[in-house]
Amino acid sequence: MIDYTQLMKSSRLLLEAPVRPVQSDRFQPTGFADIGPAVYKRPGENGEAGTQMLLVESAQSIANRLEKTCLDGDGPHIDPELKGIPYVVARLKEPKADEIVTSSLVEPHRLGSPYFLRTDFADTLSKEMDYSQKGQLDWKKIYSTLFKYDPNCLIHGVFLSLLGDGRIRVARALTGFIEAENAKEAVSGGVKNSPVDPKGEIQVDNGKQESGVYSNVPYSRIEFVASNITAYFNLDTLQIGSYGLGEAATQLLIALSLLKVRRFLASNLRLRTACIFDLAGEVRITRPEGVQLPPEAELLAEVKRLIPVCKKQFADPAVTEKTVAVKRTTKTQKQSTTEQIEQLDEASVQ
Repeated sequence: MIDYTQLMKSSRLLLEAPVRPVQSDRFQPTGFADIGPAVYKRPGENGEAGTQMLLVESAQSIANRLEKTCLDGDGPHIDPELKGIPYVVARLKEPKADEIVTSSLVEPHRLGSPYFLRTDFADTLSKEMDYSQKGQLDWKKIYSTLFKYDPNCLIHGVFLSLLGDGRIRVARALTGFIEAENAKEAVSGGVKNSPVDPKGEIQVDNGKQESGVYSNVPYSRIEFVASNITAYFNLDTLQIGSYGLGEAATQLLIALSLLKVRRFLASNLRLRTACIFDLAGEVRITRPEGVQLPPEAELLAEVKRLIPVCKKQFADPAVTEKTVAVKRTTKTQKQSTTEQIEQLDEASVQ
């Protein structure tokens, strides 16, 4: 069982888990536009060069993967085993088109999505949060409202930029990343072969000249090897306690967070085509000392125990559904909007 008393004595819960490639030693790290892999040197002592490190998986990517652990498949609905945990569903309807269903569990900004805050649901949130664009915010009401409609927002963070003057922002309480120690490059390459025309001279006659689309295209590839690869997780128990939601709700947020970590590490850990890991040892809690992470089955049982206990603080029904009328913008409409902005700019100059 979870020792909540011990956990709440510390401001945060820190976890580490060793991982390794499922085959051989090479793996493909995350890459960033215009930057590539995030390679850096750990600070050394006495002016000496430190160990070369590599960011294998970023905090933003791990956040998405942790959220996915509690979905029914790829979503937008929650895992049936976690039925009763609230979230908001938007049914997007447009003329002469099939309905699209999304939810606060899968939207990039969760409850901050325009599919929620460009509807009458924004008025519901404002009223229940006692939101005002003048004066101080009542954060206790804000936290209780977020917990009512989607507790996951209080774990993964939310920014209601489209509500009022955009002052409601909650940081992630659960974060994670994966780092590799003593990382070294493993350089290789390949080629995209064109069996019809290696030179790319035979092209579709559509009035366009497209280079590099039809021909053989050689490319380089950089993977890495490392002496140690570690997944790190940080649960801010001080932040969760500061929500002021009461004992059962606080325990639910902690248990659900730990369940997400367990489920992520128990998954096949296929982060990319050439980046598949296995858990290489026990998950270790480094702070506070003397605490162990319960197995997944125990964590799931604890979450299921706490869901009905917190029912009075949840929306009724737990799943809030909204039907949202939408329309598709066309390229012409986008161009028209751009032209209008340019005209306004010219007018302001005059």
